[in-house]
Amino acid sequence: MQDDRPERALAHARIMRQEPVLAEKRLWHALRDRRLQGVKFRRQHPVGRFIADCVCIAKNLIIEADGSQLGVSEYDMRRDAYLKPQGLQILRFSNHDIFRQTDSGLPW
Repeated sequence: MQDDRPERALAHARIMRQEPVLAEKRLWHALRDRRLQGVKFRRQHPVGRFIADCVCIAKNLIIEADGSQLGVSEYDMRRDAYLKPQGLQILRFSNHDIFRQTDSGLPW
């Protein structure tokens, strides 16, 4: 998973980790330190030329905070078309759902 990461994606991921949007901060707080069933997640992790919000490499799982309330964008579809053939499962949660669910505990 790491061999095809362009240097530009690595640099951009570092910036994104330093300046997360509020929903990503909430999501990361819920997933960090093996809080979800003891599995390790990485934050703003490059996967090829794309950057995933949260990745569990051991489970081939990507969790995304999706700011759009309108559904999956064209960019997201291209990204999924690249990631899914690599055996990665992608879960997307709207920012609204992240705020609502982290207030009462994560549903997963």
